[in-house]
Amino acid sequence: MVETTLSGASHHILTNDYASEWMGIEVLKVDDGHATIRMHLRQEMLNGFGMAHGGMIFAFGDTAFALACNPANPTPEEAATITVASGVDINFIKPAFQGQVITAVANRRASTGRSGLYDIQIYAAAPSADAEPGAATDSEPGELIAEFRGRSRTISKK
Repeated sequence: MVETTLSGASHHILTNDYASEWMGIEVLKVDDGHATIRMHLRQEMLNGFGMAHGGMIFAFGDTAFALACNPANPTPEEAATITVASGVDINFIKPAFQGQVITAVANRRASTGRSGLYDIQIYAAAPSADAEPGAATDSEPGELIAEFRGRSRTISKK
């Protein structure tokens, strides 16, 4: 499996991440403690009400969280550990629908020792009218649809 990339952004933890690949997640930006990703909502991501399934929105936010928690280019010391979720909360604010492009922006708020706190905002926007079908735009991310807060813990890679 190839790392999910866009505009030169990539992250080694996406190698063999078949869920993120299936979701069609594109990495827009990765920095220390920050990640921005996007994906298109497809029909198979909808619930019985015709809106994005909450589990899809959660999984999308969780991927942004993981990318922000783990260094894209780890030092030898960092390569011996992984940072995982110790707990998360999500608040769904508005629904999203098929054809919309969703963007997640993850930022580290605090980090001490092996623990961290991250906020992830998830936005939904209609694709640009002049874009090719299935193409996303780099314009505004749209309306806020969910707030995801993650608590992380760094552990041995064993």
